[in-house]
Formats: sequence, structure tokens, C-alpha cells
Amino acid sequence: MKVILQKDVKDLGKVGDLVNVTNGYARNFLFPRQLAQAADEKSVNEWTHLKKMSDVKKKKALAGRQEIIKKMQGVTLNFKLEAAGESEKLFGSVTTMDISKQLSAAGYEIDRRDIHLEEPIKLLGQHKAHVRMGEGLEAEITVVVEKL
Repeated sequence: MKVILQKDVKDLGKVGDLVNVTNGYARNFLFPRQLAQAADEKSVNEWTHLKKMSDVKKKKALAGRQEIIKKMQGVTLNFKLEAAGESEKLFGSVTTMDISKQLSAAGYEIDRRDIHLEEPIKLLGQHKAHVRMGEGLEAEITVVVEKL
């Protein structure tokens, strides 16, 4: 029996997938839990239409992210923070949240979870951060931390 998944099902598929399962599995497990719906002609046509629409939306979103990554490549962010005495250690650290706020102020709306640091920034100086937006889209930004 062919069904269209309404929710992610472990070891079966993700939302919107058209999968073939046994009749008993569909009737006794998937349908009562509203994890899937039967794939009749009407629902299959609707599914193909929605699939096409989602592909178009994904392509537009991907083009937008590519444009943002191109503009962001090589951006330098400056932080002026208080250091501990004469050493180059900071009170605290520069986090991905801080970097996200600086990027927002510069006109780039980037989620903090898309920013990756090799290690927490706890020293003065120049550091590298990577902005990864999925599907191989990555930009390297420079984070400069100076003494206040």
C-alpha cells in the first residue's frame, strides 16, 4: 500500500515522502497515529503539486543564501572588550551570539547556530569564524578582539 507520510517516521522516511508499506502496518500503526495518509489519486496529485512548489521555494531560498554568503565573504568584525590586567586574556569570551548581533548590526541576518568557531574566543587578537548555511554554502569571517 502506498502512503504519504504526514510526520517523520524512524526507519521509514520524512514528511511528504511517498512510501510503500504493508497494509497492516498502515492500518494498525500509521493511520491511527496520523503519521500517514493513503496515497489515492487525489492525494498523489496534491502531493506532486506541493512537491513542485516546495522545490521552487527551496531554489529561491538557496539563491538568497548564496547572495548573502558572497557579500559576507571576508567581513571583519571588531570587538572592544576589557582584558584581564596586562595579559591578553578576556573577562569572559566572544560567543556566537555576540558575533550574530554584530552581523545583524552590519546588515546580515544570520542565526547564531549557523556560526561556527574552532574554539571559544578568550584572547585578544585576530580569530576566524565560519558561517555555514547548509548545502556547501560557507563564508569565512574575521573577528578582531581589541583591548578597551
